[in-house]
Amino acid sequence: MNYNSIIPTKKRNTYKWLGLFLALNILGSMSAQQLSKKKVSKSEMETSNKKTSAYLFTYFSGNGKDKEAIRFAISKDGYNFSALNNNMPVISSAQISSTGGVRDPHILRGADGETFYMVATDMNTSKNGWGPTYAMVLLKSKDLVNWTSHVVNIPQNFPELATVSKIWAPQTIFDPEKGKYMIYWSMSFGDGPIKLYYAYTNPNFSGLATTPKQLFFSPDDSTCLDGDIVFKEGKYHLFFKATGMHPGIKQAVSDKLTEGYVFQDKRLEQTDQDVEGSGIYKLNNSDTWILMYDLYRNGKYQFTKTKDLEHFTLIDQEVTMNFHPRHGTVMPITAKEAKKLESKWGYEKKDTGSTNSN
Repeated sequence: MNYNSIIPTKKRNTYKWLGLFLALNILGSMSAQQLSKKKVSKSEMETSNKKTSAYLFTYFSGNGKDKEAIRFAISKDGYNFSALNNNMPVISSAQISSTGGVRDPHILRGADGETFYMVATDMNTSKNGWGPTYAMVLLKSKDLVNWTSHVVNIPQNFPELATVSKIWAPQTIFDPEKGKYMIYWSMSFGDGPIKLYYAYTNPNFSGLATTPKQLFFSPDDSTCLDGDIVFKEGKYHLFFKATGMHPGIKQAVSDKLTEGYVFQDKRLEQTDQDVEGSGIYKLNNSDTWILMYDLYRNGKYQFTKTKDLEHFTLIDQEVTMNFHPRHGTVMPITAKEAKKLESKWGYEKKDTGSTNSN
């Protein structure tokens, strides 16, 4: 039947525009979903297609003025590292922090393969001692050379957390289920134990968009700090420094990023010395992972390797560095990115013949 013949012209025009409006909305919704899927697919493709062949080590060098600043080092094989910029800062702490110092830098390649995210503790021990500390620094870059930065002061942004006394060692990870970046860090209240918390960032990585929540619950409610999460074969592995009844570098494993971590009471460091600041990275084109940690009382670093994230072998004799790092992280980079950094900051491969414990 021709319905136009029995519907008045005025109503017919109204229905026509209503139909067009609904059609455009449905089409727009479908396009948005398809575009979202396309973006996710493109992000995954770009990340997986990055042919990384070198490594960037970001670290700070010690306590006090000028040492609490972000430094870079390069390695071509993941074992032998040389400092850029003569082991001097590559970013001014005075320009990016509220205290004039930053510690514990962590660097991450974004899901698009092209954007880099860095976070650090906003802390200056020569000015304020060991606390209290209230803030972290969020940085973002497209080229690893030029960075935008924002200070996130936890008690200022979240008045319900006014009694915060420590904000330490933030790190970033992408949550593929939510399509958002998550920052997790060590935090304490008053004189209470340090615990691991997390929150999601806003879209432009300039602040936190959700209220911090506790990420991991230790068996004896003791201090846990310096978390580092990696994803392997469907599981999230959280490495951290434990204290209390279960001291040392430990890990907890979960099927989910933000909950359900099961504590594994196995000491992973290959030393009886005090350690902190564990970081783990995967070697390029390999199934080998490197777990490193800071022997902070001795000014040394120790490196171990593993394939299953359970059994670790000491490899200090295979590692060299011409600098003395404190709590940092390593990220795989491309040959092009390494060349850009070397061109900007200067790179001199020094074969000291010594291990990281020099």
